[in-house]
Amino acid sequence: MTSLVYYQPWSLMEQLHHNMNQIFNKRSDVSEPAVTDGPAWVPSVDLHEEDNRFVLRADVPGVAVKSIDITAENGALVIRGERSAQARVKSDGFEHVERVSGAFLRRFTLPDSVQTETIKASYVDGVLEIEIPKQPRVEAKRIPVTVN
Repeated sequence: MTSLVYYQPWSLMEQLHHNMNQIFNKRSDVSEPAVTDGPAWVPSVDLHEEDNRFVLRADVPGVAVKSIDITAENGALVIRGERSAQARVKSDGFEHVERVSGAFLRRFTLPDSVQTETIKASYVDGVLEIEIPKQPRVEAKRIPVTVN
């Protein structure tokens, strides 16, 4: 059975970099934002296989449909997008910011059994759903051996 493979070659290094930035950039002044210009965010993804298709669901709340780009080529499914930053209101009051904005990229290796030309995507309530159909299974043809 073949399945989609999640591909993110630098994920451990990016996570280490992100964690180190959080450690060294902590501030004791609570009037400052908790996160300033943090790294690009990575949407959470659920992926499951059915008999005739793969279904991928990604949480991308606040991302405009026009800023989502999905491509399938060279054996990979690539999802790119960007969530715009909210305009900040300058005030002397308390501010705590955790929602990250910016560009994201997710890449998945596709098995040979998928039909890339019939992939469909839909976007409802902040969830991007991508349906990746499989090619119909071709049964092996038994070839009889004749004796001359």
